[in-house]
Amino acid sequence: MPDPVGRFLAALDPEHREAVGAEPRAEQERLAAAWERELASDAELDTLDELSPPAAEAEAARRVMDAGSA
Repeated sequence: MPDPVGRFLAALDPEHREAVGAEPRAEQERLAAAWERELASDAELDTLDELSPPAAEAEAARRVMDAGSA
């Protein structure tokens, strides 16, 4: 199974990818877990996932990063 942190980093835009990549591993894992919860819990993302899994992953990553900066 692929590393959740690696998948999360891949779903981020380049600017956020660099910022999260500089964080300690524990913070990266916390954000990746939040990303996985977002993907699993949002029905809107389920629909998008059927059409484009990368787009759903990117949207979930955007939401996690937005929540972290709010």
